[in-house]
Amino acid sequence: MSSKTPAVLVLENGDYFEGYSFGASRESLGEVCFNTSMAGYQEILTDPSYSGQLVTLTYPMIGNYGVHPDYSQSKKIQAEALIVKRYVNHPSNHMAERTLEQYLIDENTPAIERIDTRKLVLTLRNQGAMRGGLFPGKTYSADLLEKVRSIPGMLGLDLVSRVSTDKPYVYGEKGGKYKIAVMDFGVKTNILRYLNESGFEVHVFPANTKIDDLKSFDAYFLSNGPGDPEPVSYGIETAREILGTGKPVFGICLGHQIIGLARGWKTFKLKFGHRGGNQPVKEMKSGKVEITAQNHGFAVEANESEKNLNISHLNLNDRTIEGFYNDDSYLITVQHHPEASPGPNDSAHMFSDFFTLVDQYYQKHERAS
Repeated sequence: MSSKTPAVLVLENGDYFEGYSFGASRESLGEVCFNTSMAGYQEILTDPSYSGQLVTLTYPMIGNYGVHPDYSQSKKIQAEALIVKRYVNHPSNHMAERTLEQYLIDENTPAIERIDTRKLVLTLRNQGAMRGGLFPGKTYSADLLEKVRSIPGMLGLDLVSRVSTDKPYVYGEKGGKYKIAVMDFGVKTNILRYLNESGFEVHVFPANTKIDDLKSFDAYFLSNGPGDPEPVSYGIETAREILGTGKPVFGICLGHQIIGLARGWKTFKLKFGHRGGNQPVKEMKSGKVEITAQNHGFAVEANESEKNLNISHLNLNDRTIEGFYNDDSYLITVQHHPEASPGPNDSAHMFSDFFTLVDQYYQKHERAS
C-alpha cells in the first residue's frame, strides 16, 4: 500500500479516518451517509438522489464486478464521493468495460479505501448523518475540519436544481396508451423504463415546469430526487396544481414528500436516513410485507386530522410513513423505490398497478361522458 496516495475523511464532529485514495484527486465536501446494499455500487453512484452526499458502502469489498454503462441510473456519477473498506481493482465479470477506479477518475469523483467503515457507520447511526470532507493527498489538520464546518447542512438545501433536466424530452418507445408527464426532480433511468414498459408514453419535464405546459397529459409522475423537499417551492406549487386536475398521480421518494407538502403536511429530517436494499415495508390493506430499496433522508409527517388520509405503506423499522392514497382521488405515493436498481423487485408491481389505476380513471370518465 506504500505506493498508493493517502487520503483522509474528516467529519464535522472532529472524527477523521485516514486511508488511501483510489478515485479522482480533487477534494469533496457534503453530507456523509451510508448504504447497506451488498451490490449495485454503480447504480448508487449514478442515482441523482445522492447529489450532495459522500456515500459509505457497508459491504466490505467493492469493485469486484467492474462497471458497465447499462447499469447507470443517469448520465454521470451524482454522488460527491465514495467511501469503502476495500477496493477490488481486478473485476471478474465478462460485461465489465472499466474498473471502478477508472470510472471514478473519468467522472472526476474522489474515493477512499482502507478505512474502518464499521466504525464510521456506527458513528453516523449514533450521531446522525453529518457534514464531511474527503481530501486526497492529505493527512488530518485543523484547517480541514474548519473547511468541513463551513459548508451548509442538508436541511434547507435545494439540490433538485442541480440534477433536473434542462429541457423536456421523450423517453423510450412512443405510442403508449396514455401520455404521462414526469416531473424530473432527479429521476432514475429505471423508473422511466418501468413506466414505458407498463404502457405509458413517457414525457420528462424540468422540475420548474408550470402547470400550463402539463394540462394535456393523461397522468402525472413526480420523481425521486436529492435533499430537503421543503425548499423546492416551485415543485410543491406545481404538485398542488397537478393534484387539482383530479387526474391520476404517482409519486416516488422526493415526489412522495413533495405531494405531502402540497397537501399541507410537513416533512422532517431523519437521523441517518434509509439507504439500502433491505428495508421492510408493510402494505396496510393486505398486511403483506415487501423488502424494498430506499434512499432518502427526509420523511413525511402527515396531518392525521385530514378526512381523506389513508396510509398505504408503513416502514417496519421505524414506523415512518412509506405511502398514502385517497379514496376520492386517483393518487398513490410511496417513499421507497419500487424500481430497485439496486435492490429487490418486490414492489415493481406498482408501475403496472398505476397503469391499471389510470385505465380505471378513463373508463369511468368515458362512461360518464
